[in-house]
Amino acid sequence: MKDQYDLSKMKSRKNPYVSKLKKPVTMRLSEDVIDYFKRMSEENGVPYQSLINLYLRDQLFVKYTCMADQKTAKPKGVCRLSEAVKKLSLLK
Repeated sequence: MKDQYDLSKMKSRKNPYVSKLKKPVTMRLSEDVIDYFKRMSEENGVPYQSLINLYLRDQLFVKYTCMADQKTAKPKGVCRLSEAVKKLSLLK
């Protein structure tokens, strides 16, 4: 297969998605919280770390949407965690 491709002339370039990469962190979470997300993970086939990330992202979206609409304090078009999980499990 290597005979078919000549990669020696290929120019390298920076990863355009580097700003969107996830950063590894260490967090201390309650055991019941981890169990909850692991159960959801097993039910939906999505890694539990991704579910935690989705939940945190959803909460940020709700907070900033509510702040933007201070008159009603109601989030507009909020993507709920369960909807996001369904979308993710359909992508597999």
